Amino acid sequence: MVDVRPFRGLRYDLERVGSLSSVITPPYDVITANQQRGYHQRSPHNIIRLEFGEDSPEDVPGSSKYTRAATTLQAWLREGILFREEMPSFYVIEHNVPCGNNGKSHWGLIAAVRLEDISSGRILPTEVTMREPAIDRLNLLRSCRANLSSVMVIFNEGTVSLRSVLADVQNGHPSARATDDAGVTHNLWTVHDEHTIGLVSRFFADKVLYIADGHHRYKTACAYRDEQRSGKLKNGGNEAFDFMMMTLLSAQDSCLTLEPMHRLIKGVQPEKLDDLAEKLADYFIVEEIPRHSPDLSQSLSKWLGALREAGSSNVAFGLYGLMPGRFHLLVPHNTPALRDKLPAHQPMAWRNLDVSLLHGVILNGMLGIYDSQRERACLDYSHDAEAVAVSVSDGAHQLAVFLNPPTVSNILAVADAGARMPQKSSYFYPKTPAGLVINPLWGDVPSGFSHEGSAP
Repeated sequence: MVDVRPFRGLRYDLERVGSLSSVITPPYDVITANQQRGYHQRSPHNIIRLEFGEDSPEDVPGSSKYTRAATTLQAWLREGILFREEMPSFYVIEHNVPCGNNGKSHWGLIAAVRLEDISSGRILPTEVTMREPAIDRLNLLRSCRANLSSVMVIFNEGTVSLRSVLADVQNGHPSARATDDAGVTHNLWTVHDEHTIGLVSRFFADKVLYIADGHHRYKTACAYRDEQRSGKLKNGGNEAFDFMMMTLLSAQDSCLTLEPMHRLIKGVQPEKLDDLAEKLADYFIVEEIPRHSPDLSQSLSKWLGALREAGSSNVAFGLYGLMPGRFHLLVPHNTPALRDKLPAHQPMAWRNLDVSLLHGVILNGMLGIYDSQRERACLDYSHDAEAVAVSVSDGAHQLAVFLNPPTVSNILAVADAGARMPQKSSYFYPKTPAGLVINPLWGDVPSGFSHEGSAP
């Protein structure tokens, strides 16, 4: 069974920091270098100083952004910038996203969830991971001993919805509220009554959790758990490092949004790019979509509309930079035959993904980006379509590939089949910001209302 528990989170004292909006950030892996600098300048107490500190030329082992983060965390606890919840709590989160005149919102639960080995089948990854980000997160976790941002997981609800279980909670005033730079408002409620905690824990007991965002943080948490266990003579299985902070979201929530993750290509031999148009024509109908305006953003909107329309009934990719300043739409001549070129050992759910065809046929077969080392050297990823196009226009990248997003059902089907999508295949939006609540990894995680541990 999935073990979902309340925890005594760390939260900002708003009388000390002012607006909560000034101290939150997105998760570290979607923050650009410019945004990182901006968050450092926004507030001396911005969570960026813990979650994604800046490197320094003077950094050496034992004195680095990781040790600075730990020192800062301890100072904020001593000074009362952060306080610890008095009682073990679940945290109900509502994301309100601007959308036309009405907007939309979806709900989730932030909780401490017992770490599971993948073989258990209770918590399933959905994407391939890379080594370097996991090393970075492990160094930070060793130093701070806290989950600074939550992993996002999705689950199938069944006949009872999480919102119905939490119906009474949503009627009260939130404990905290913050608005991010995209205009999304995040409302947070604390739940610590025994009855609701019991309902929630039982609700999740028979669920399978799918990691939607935060694979490297999950992998890191498991590695850290194993390190901590190895140094102890006994482990009761209820210590804080046996759990990690997650935001749990329903796969059936109609407001759950998936955005595409586009590919930016660099470092490919020029002759491979010279031959690309001819190679593509063997497998795809390659159609140039005219530029409707000198303004790139206006043309891009039309191009992406054509990509969405083509993708509604077939595999479709958009290429920018195949010829300077031009956008081409790619649709396979024979989709089943093209899928047959993918590894036969992979399940059909994996071979049915657009992104699998992109990696297997175009990136691997035509451009020679055939392993994780080449992917690290030659690929960048972004959900910001305009930034992707500008990067190619400015010469920072050779080529951009635009994709349509997978569906939630696609993602779950691949995971259920025991496979993983290529890295950076999905981008769930909105994400729970770092800074709303922190999960300290000292002491035990209670099943009821015991108080655990002291600050580090």
